[in-house]
Amino acid sequence: MSQLPINLPLPLMQTKWASQLNPVLANPLNGISILKDVSLINGVTKINHLLGRQMQGWMILDIDEPATIYRSAPLNPLTLTLTSNVAVVVNIGVF
Repeated sequence: MSQLPINLPLPLMQTKWASQLNPVLANPLNGISILKDVSLINGVTKINHLLGRQMQGWMILDIDEPATIYRSAPLNPLTLTLTSNVAVVVNIGVF
């Protein structure tokens, strides 16, 4: 992204700034919430994601052992359902 222009009339500056900043602000990762020390079993674990709205995505931020982890149920407003091939403790970013 280029620098924000400052030597413009205010209405033009506001329009230009909005066109550059709004896409950045709309990124769902700006609203990420971190669930710390979540224990996943060898199998299916349901986790309350605590967002209070429909979840858009998730990512593993930290993990204490090698594992294959995948989402095993559709995203919904209350829970994230993950399946792991081993018992692990993870930090999960949800957004």
